[in-house]
Amino acid sequence: MPALYVMIPVALIIVAIAVWIFFWAVNSGQYDDMESPAHSILFDDEDPKHQAGIDEAENAHGERREADDKDSRHA
Repeated sequence: MPALYVMIPVALIIVAIAVWIFFWAVNSGQYDDMESPAHSILFDDEDPKHQAGIDEAENAHGERREADDKDSRHA
């Protein structure tokens, strides 16, 4: 029984940390684009049509990569 006095607060702290991590991930944009990474593995990196599609998608979302910024999805 005394173990419950320790285990219940520890469990609540772990749940609070998990909820905080989830909201951090949502607010930082981790779940904004769920389809592109799944489809990008099907295309060759050097294909100009594929690169044009990536640029078009970035322009549609209002995001622009810097020239020296590497795309981490293909690393």
